[in-house]
Amino acid sequence: MNNYIKIKNLTKKYDKNKSIKVLNDISFNFEPGKTYSIIGPSGSGKSTLLNLLSLIDTPSSGSIEISSNKIKPNNKIENDLIRAKKIGIIYQDKNLLSDFTALENVYLPNLLISKEKQKSMELAKKLIKKMNMTGRTDHFPNELSGGENQRIAIARALINDPEIILADEPTGSLDSDNAKLIFKILFNLKNKNRIVIFATHNRYFANMADCKIMMNNGNMQIINAAI
Repeated sequence: MNNYIKIKNLTKKYDKNKSIKVLNDISFNFEPGKTYSIIGPSGSGKSTLLNLLSLIDTPSSGSIEISSNKIKPNNKIENDLIRAKKIGIIYQDKNLLSDFTALENVYLPNLLISKEKQKSMELAKKLIKKMNMTGRTDHFPNELSGGENQRIAIARALINDPEIILADEPTGSLDSDNAKLIFKILFNLKNKNRIVIFATHNRYFANMADCKIMMNNGNMQIINAAI
């Protein structure tokens, strides 16, 4: 089986002189059917790596391949389409649209692709039901708890049945009980065709992944490899 995500000699630098190196020539293959946790201190490159994998940001050098297709950093339209169809993103801050209901937040990403509102709504309702949030579909984000908002954010990330799930500190602002619930949902998203990658400061959740990756000063160290 081909590795679904392949990064090679990936480097990211910031500031006008490009003197601040956040990622330092890292290479790795992420395989479908496995979960990956990314740990490390603040500023170690965790979020930067996820932003590159999500095609939100572009590398200073090196390459990213998704399903054997080499990503062209300057092709924004193509990359936006790949992100919409293949990648589901879950943020620490739910990042929901405040003026839209839970249902609208979930179905909008699918509507942009399918152009069929009724089908998008029905699919969103099914996902919201899986999150045990059926009674909250017409509520706005400010009417939901932190844990409820994050469940809606996960449903939104799943609406296009992505082959890649990226989560950046998805429980960073939640209490212990809600954090456990969100990670239970996250690990249940694993299947043979999907890659799940998440950054976390929580060692307990990090240790549950098939492969744990330590980021430090822009360098990558594999703590335990997926079998």
